[in-house]
Amino acid sequence: MLTGVVPQIYERWWRPTLGQFFKGPLGPSMADEHRIARLLMGLSPGDGVLDVACGNGNFSRGFARTVGEEGLVVGLDVSQTMLARAVEDTPDGEVAYIRGDIAEPIFRERSFDAVCCFAAFHLLADPMAALDRMTGLLAPGGRIALFTSARPRSAPLRALQGLATARSGAVMFDQDEVVTALGQRGYQGVRRLVSGLTQFVGGRLAR
Repeated sequence: MLTGVVPQIYERWWRPTLGQFFKGPLGPSMADEHRIARLLMGLSPGDGVLDVACGNGNFSRGFARTVGEEGLVVGLDVSQTMLARAVEDTPDGEVAYIRGDIAEPIFRERSFDAVCCFAAFHLLADPMAALDRMTGLLAPGGRIALFTSARPRSAPLRALQGLATARSGAVMFDQDEVVTALGQRGYQGVRRLVSGLTQFVGGRLAR
């Protein structure tokens, strides 16, 4: 992600291909992922949204169209090359992009109505600390949407997943682990969709 090559092929080839491999052949498409993210966050015009590990902004731009001119979308990523591509592909003023790490104290507490972290939560250095930080950035009633890894229950699939992710540094979450973590942090109405070796999880903070 830090090179100049991946940002050029990320949206059209890299992300869809890898995503479909881990979601399985019958898993949600990229268009479905965008829809799932919007539904988990319950986005509406005027919302403020933080897109964590936004990459080239492919989800950020979609969120911006939903929240409209009254809302605000902020894309956060550590990769300068990915953010450069995001800026290049985003109409002026549609999304604000910031280079940084979610672990850093960049934003005020309770600054956003919704937070999204798709296809990156399991790659963060300390996912649960990051979840604490994302939760702190949400206003009362705020919503979160995560797309991350899901350790399969069967031994053969666990072995396959181990081979596929052995050198990635990714955290493999048990299928109940993220749901439990959200519940412990005060999220209500937690929903989950497991697809292949991945899961979509979302919830809403109490008001």
